Amino acid sequence: MDIKILHIDSNNPIMMSQLQQLGFINHEDFTSSKEEIENKIQDYHGIVIRSRFKIDKTFLDKATNLQFIARVGAGLESIDCDYALTKNIRLIAAPEGNRNAVAEHSLGMILSLFNNLNRADREIRSGHWNRESNRGHELDGKTVGIIGYGNMGKWFAKKLRGFDVEVLCYDIQENVADANAKQVSLADLQQKADVLSLHIPWTPDTDKMVNASFIDAFAKPLWIFNTSRGKNIVTADLVAALQSGKVLGAGLDVLEYEKLSFETLFQDKTTPEAFQYLLEADNVLLSPHVAGWTFESHERLAQVIVDKIKNLYFN
Repeated sequence: MDIKILHIDSNNPIMMSQLQQLGFINHEDFTSSKEEIENKIQDYHGIVIRSRFKIDKTFLDKATNLQFIARVGAGLESIDCDYALTKNIRLIAAPEGNRNAVAEHSLGMILSLFNNLNRADREIRSGHWNRESNRGHELDGKTVGIIGYGNMGKWFAKKLRGFDVEVLCYDIQENVADANAKQVSLADLQQKADVLSLHIPWTPDTDKMVNASFIDAFAKPLWIFNTSRGKNIVTADLVAALQSGKVLGAGLDVLEYEKLSFETLFQDKTTPEAFQYLLEADNVLLSPHVAGWTFESHERLAQVIVDKIKNLYFN
């Protein structure tokens, strides 16, 4: 077919191996700048990315022969999707590849924070045996609210089946509920939820969605967990809610301060005051955007992308 694919991020070796076996011509370039890639992108029919840089209008105007963009991950926010579609470029993502990893990580954060596991571990290593201050909470009996009921949200709800919890979901799409969650309005979810888990993309509608007024609308003090995108939460407002007791604890795999590439944290060397509070708070659990980044998902993400590219050309 002489379909040439440029890979600008490293991925599991099965991707390159299988695409070569299918007859695609594959080139790797993990080091060139965006401008350098733009100077040669007209030679390629496909590009495979993670989050190294933004695929914007300038890039797309130079990609005169591009037929598809494949992102090895769930979200497409690093791509100007609307403009790409006007050029008949197919957009491929792989939310099926890491949905189980995200679901397990979400559940792990809840159980760890509820039971003070990380804090207790640190204290014991420091020579402190504090039982009463590490008394935990049980998940059973709680109402878990899931915002975003696509691949990630549905798999998280599936993991909750072994617990005696009520699971509610809110989504902009209608009729997404299944046997694992009841779809409700946002107002109903805010009235009933004890635990909030975010599984939403970063879009103009979700940017800074969880702010002071959003949190205040919850009827009860709540726990907040975010494995979606950092900019969906206003960190300063979350910190204020943690300080007031409106938010009982937070588990954050993603942070507002991440660069778009997700590979580094800060745009500069200063530490925002709100982030400093998170670093010091005992009721906050942090991880470095790895919820979907397991050894198993690394392979599964690559396989999903290969299967979708294969389907594009062979079906």
